[in-house]
Amino acid sequence: MLRSLLMISENSATKDLLTIPEASRWATAFLQKPVSNSNISYLIQYALIKKRDANGAPAVSLAELKDYYEQNQKYTENKWKDERLNWALSFSNCTEAETTKHVHRLHPYKGKFIPQLVEYFLDMHTDAFKKESYFKAGDIVLDPFCGSGTTLVQANELGLHAVGIDVSLFNTLIANCKLADMDMLALEQKIDYITHKLQEYYNQTMLAAFDTALQDALNAFNTHYFSAYDYKYAIRTKTIDEKTYSKQKVDEFLPTYTALIEKYGISLETDYKSFITKWFLPSIRSELYLMRDLINAVADAKICNVLRVILSRTMRSCRATTHSDLATLLEPVKTTYYCTKHYKICKPLFSITKWWSTYSKDTVKRLYQFSQLRTNTAQICLTGDSRTIDLLSALREKNELLYNVVSAQKIRGIFSSPPYVGLIDYHEQHAYTYELFSFPRHDIQEIGPLRNGQTLDARAAYVEGIAAVLSHCKHYLADDYNVFLVANDKYNLYSHIAEKARMRIVNRYERPVLNRTEKAKNAYSETIFHFKEL
Repeated sequence: MLRSLLMISENSATKDLLTIPEASRWATAFLQKPVSNSNISYLIQYALIKKRDANGAPAVSLAELKDYYEQNQKYTENKWKDERLNWALSFSNCTEAETTKHVHRLHPYKGKFIPQLVEYFLDMHTDAFKKESYFKAGDIVLDPFCGSGTTLVQANELGLHAVGIDVSLFNTLIANCKLADMDMLALEQKIDYITHKLQEYYNQTMLAAFDTALQDALNAFNTHYFSAYDYKYAIRTKTIDEKTYSKQKVDEFLPTYTALIEKYGISLETDYKSFITKWFLPSIRSELYLMRDLINAVADAKICNVLRVILSRTMRSCRATTHSDLATLLEPVKTTYYCTKHYKICKPLFSITKWWSTYSKDTVKRLYQFSQLRTNTAQICLTGDSRTIDLLSALREKNELLYNVVSAQKIRGIFSSPPYVGLIDYHEQHAYTYELFSFPRHDIQEIGPLRNGQTLDARAAYVEGIAAVLSHCKHYLADDYNVFLVANDKYNLYSHIAEKARMRIVNRYERPVLNRTEKAKNAYSETIFHFKEL
């Protein structure tokens, strides 16, 4: 099938030109995963391959397209050629839509693993690497570092019960919103009501007129000086010095921006007294406080929490920073700037209306999608310290069904991704939400946070922390338990963790990882450690 598709595509391009649909079909066959017309258009739009013409239709060179995929896609697998690595566990054949399916993209979260990896270990299939199945329908799986709830969601899809634990209250809120079985009609009605109130507030200000005038001016300027294709191609071919040219044009547009700010009386005042006053412009802050009060007044707790998640996702996209720095904030941006992501002059946001509307619709769609897959099983994420939590007491209070199931049959095993030592401050990544809703923070309970670094002392504390979690959780596990921990163990800490937890490592599943986070563009490898009782 692959050979025939490649031959057909190559034969149809005797002049070395492929139309966008032909290029899509050829690339799909070549990569053995779906490549849409939009994917090819993206390559043209960002001048990653040259735009050509085929009887008036956009086209690309077959040779250039093949060279692009060989250099930018195929090389990764060759780089990681190693008999220890299970390349299938990279899930490189999965599209982004598949790795972020339904509720898995309800809210951005640093450091989460993809659902396909969880499914691989929780389902009952076997293969050359996974020689036996470890969980079956009706079992209970525990994730003591639950994060945004990926393990719990996949457990539900597979018919497993699941319990999660996390020290971050907002993490548990995200996870439980993904799993909540709620009145969707009531949710949509509440979204419509709050959206109307927001739009009503927006219309009473000068923001609408200002936004329109600024966007019109930007569109005209960008069209003239940053032609979508020609400019990007000039950068790729180094006929324009991007840094020099962009700075010149930023300075050239600035007087227009300043004049509009003054004309419409738009305030840019910020300070460093809090996260919100530093990273959100005054007009954004006013809308956020309005929305917070409207959401806090919602009586239905499940709906209220989903609305909080939508607003948090909206807040993240509306911070006063550049588009390329959303994942790692640098300095507040209060003026127009050259955007290295979009190759043109962009502006800070002055209203949340667009992103609130976008994310509201997306959230409802994703919750509906997951509702079609939901099984009749129970899952919950508890807020607490996995080193000390009284799991049965917490379950008795929060979920009687899970309390009865865990009491009767115990937990079959663990699947989790512990924090990587010195990589992420888990509360701080959602600081804006904690501040807006006055959620309590438990930073002191985080294991291996970024602020502690990766010193020898930090590593030693990390080993003690992870081992303490495993030792405590063993009290709730079945006798012949299986523990799977996903880790990039570059400091070789997990053998010490196993020893301190009185466990043994019975297997290591090595996998290459591609573009796991927004800022991490380089491939690396990680290990899924399989622990059992010593």
